[in-house]
Amino acid sequence: MRNKITVIGIGPGNESDMTSRAIEALKTADIIVGYTCYIPFIFHLLKDNAEIVKNGMKQERNRIEKALEIAESGRDVCVISSGDSGIYGMAPLVYEMLRERGLEAEVEVIPGISAFQKAASLLGAPVGHDFCVISLSDLMTPWSVIEKRIKAAADADFVTAVYNPKSTGRYWELYRLKELFLQVRDSKTPVGYVRQAGRDGEQVKVTTLGDFDPEDVDMFTVVIIGNSQSYKCQKQIITPRGYYSGTADNDTAPGQSIMIESFHTIEKELVNPNIPLGLKWPLLHAIHTTADFEMEKILMADNDAVERIFTSLTEGRVRTIVTDVTMAASGIRKGALSRLGIEVKCYLNNPETSVLAQEKGITRTQAGIRLAAKEHPDALYVFGNAPTALMELCSLIRHNKVSPCGIIAAPVGFVHVCESKHMVKPFSNIPKIIVEGRKGGSNLAATLVNSILCWPDAELLKPGRDV
Repeated sequence: MRNKITVIGIGPGNESDMTSRAIEALKTADIIVGYTCYIPFIFHLLKDNAEIVKNGMKQERNRIEKALEIAESGRDVCVISSGDSGIYGMAPLVYEMLRERGLEAEVEVIPGISAFQKAASLLGAPVGHDFCVISLSDLMTPWSVIEKRIKAAADADFVTAVYNPKSTGRYWELYRLKELFLQVRDSKTPVGYVRQAGRDGEQVKVTTLGDFDPEDVDMFTVVIIGNSQSYKCQKQIITPRGYYSGTADNDTAPGQSIMIESFHTIEKELVNPNIPLGLKWPLLHAIHTTADFEMEKILMADNDAVERIFTSLTEGRVRTIVTDVTMAASGIRKGALSRLGIEVKCYLNNPETSVLAQEKGITRTQAGIRLAAKEHPDALYVFGNAPTALMELCSLIRHNKVSPCGIIAAPVGFVHVCESKHMVKPFSNIPKIIVEGRKGGSNLAATLVNSILCWPDAELLKPGRDV
């Protein structure tokens, strides 16, 4: 047996999505073997005297057996397969059945555009980075295996295309996939799905993982779930490859690249990655600075605290940050302060501070806060060392002598530390970020400020522009 079997990927079904090699092969074919529903897609390309052998769904083996019989009789034959014949298509079956029968034949596989590629093109650029394709059909693959693959894809942050998402008899599998992805992916992860890609009745929709409704999907639909870097842009999904960084020279500084990679690593190791972005953003900064994943339990932020403080510092009249100690001030990125026109002040070493502390019998950090409150009552107040300073601020707030645009409460230590943090919580009208318990520190307080100053970068999870 030396005749030729040509396996042709005919794409999604429209001639405009077929390769020129596929069209050429179809036009010169004497015998075509294919699924009944796919023949109309290529019928207009065939010779008038071409012989057509067709049958229905779930009769793939019968089709290939017929093709092998034709080849054994001394004639060349073409087998058509939707999409790409090597991706959930007929090419593997041709090779398997040739091997099973111990037959020899020349086989040519002509690639085609797969359904997920067509769907991706209609959705924008969702597979711009590493991706995988999973079929939810358990006709030939046990569900236990499919579920392992789903978990692996979700954990590894692959962009994931889903074939055979539903059928008349399979209604729950897509719900399970969504459940598994939500265990490790943000609910805002973009999801796109395309019905009848490249065919009549084509429908394209974009939503989020949290809002995705499996009931809106059928067996003719391809679903594509973005990764942690994917984002919606108007009606499209974009997954950046990394060529464009948003800077003028399209280059990301090495320090920022390392920080971005670190943030993605931290996010994958969070116990609950689906927390609101306004909490996740400072949390990622805190863990990046401390390598302490307990921060996930002890870092708290008021609703929209980061966004509200950022707005006050950039759109309002507030242009001052006050810190309790100089070490906290030194950790706030100078590039960000310069970019936003914000000044950092620490009154600890002010000569008036020592005089006031001696006169009133209070700590220098307390005295510093009293002086700061007179000059900058609406500043962002940041505490990374001195609980007495935070307690002083609370007293001033209660006496209406200061009205901060925000508070970072992260003093560290063993005396009055926990109490000082409890004291600040009742001020519900002031946005706050608090590190609960004994932990804290100037470096941690500074990094929480840095998270606020780069809040516009949170959506793309792209920290470190000022590194």
